[in-house]
Amino acid sequence: MKKIFKFLGISLCAVACSNPSQNVSDEKIIDSVSEALANDGEINLDHLVWTREPASYTIKADSISITTAPHTDLWQRTYYHFRNDNAPVLQMQTREKYFSFVVKTDFTQSHHRFDQCGIVMYLDSDNWLKGSVEYENQQFQHLGSVATNNGYSDWATTAIPADVKTMWYRFSRRADDYCIECSADGVEFSQMRICHMYKGADLISFGIYACSPEESSFTAVFSDMKITECMWKAHDGQQPDEE
Repeated sequence: MKKIFKFLGISLCAVACSNPSQNVSDEKIIDSVSEALANDGEINLDHLVWTREPASYTIKADSISITTAPHTDLWQRTYYHFRNDNAPVLQMQTREKYFSFVVKTDFTQSHHRFDQCGIVMYLDSDNWLKGSVEYENQQFQHLGSVATNNGYSDWATTAIPADVKTMWYRFSRRADDYCIECSADGVEFSQMRICHMYKGADLISFGIYACSPEESSFTAVFSDMKITECMWKAHDGQQPDEE
């Protein structure tokens, strides 16, 4: 798959593997988190890689816009008994064990059932994690997250008003455990999910995604992306069991 960027009017092309989290030699890895932490949290957009490209996109210095194609989605088996693995995903790589990634999403154009955009950690077809708002109807939509381990997805949601059109997310890593939080203002964050990812112990890829599972298309806008020290602090209650 090609890595293609339209950044400040310049087109750049390079060859990238279809699954950047797997089978990549150390000398080819650019650790985006380590680089960002050394640069006041600023993410080098040149190091983002498309796992799958969207219908169209624009990458600017301060935002990324993704326009979805119909019938694009991420889901594995559970309840629906189908497997969808064609949502566009734009990611960076890291082996850093402790960090947080923050991004603001704007889905003003979202209008059809299951239109969605948010954060993602896509490792391979059977192992990934995402958090998003999914449009349902003119009354409400689903703020939720999906953890997919070994080929089976779950879906945890809460209903929010349909007129909410922006949402911040914070994705945090502590070794092979992960936390997704959301925020209305980018200041106060609330926990959505804590989970363990069985294939998330070493090199990971994470970033943003948008998709339209049904007959729809919309443009999602991502901005205010940054890397910080891990804001999901160590638990200060019961001590860990001895292994």
